[in-house]
Amino acid sequence: MCRPALSVVVGATATVGSVLMASKEHHYRLEVSWTGNTGAGTADYRSYRRDHEVRAAGKPVLLGSSDPSFRGDPSRYNPEELLLASLSQCHMLWYLHLCAVGGVVVTGYDDHPEGTLREDDDGGGRFVGVVLRPSVEVSEASMVQAAGGLHDEAHRLCFIANSVNFPVTHEATAQVSR
Repeated sequence: MCRPALSVVVGATATVGSVLMASKEHHYRLEVSWTGNTGAGTADYRSYRRDHEVRAAGKPVLLGSSDPSFRGDPSRYNPEELLLASLSQCHMLWYLHLCAVGGVVVTGYDDHPEGTLREDDDGGGRFVGVVLRPSVEVSEASMVQAAGGLHDEAHRLCFIANSVNFPVTHEATAQVSR
């Protein structure tokens, strides 16, 4: 059974300029279980499936595998897709917050992120860039310009984008709801 997915610790204080700030740490826990043993374990490269399950207490099970290029199941999410999803979700959630507190009424939001992973000769590799492509609908024409500008601030605040070692950019569009 999984332990709680999130705990928040308010810890030591830090001084920034002349302002005393409490630091916060957020701790996350998941359970990842390999379900791809076909009977021979990892006896050889082709003897096992890459299937696994991701669990967090109180949430639906997420079915995972590797990318089909690496013998994974194409019907399951792979880690590369989940990284893109995390970047997109984080940007969207910050963006929606900034719009809500900034008086921009968002009525629709879709993103079509794309990432590039470069594989090394030895099979290792890394992401070299991700582009988020959020398409936003707002309730009034007077909000379109402000809606476009808040993506830079959302990017600056995004926990996930601030945690990766490759560029994350955005190509956002905004229009009035139809």
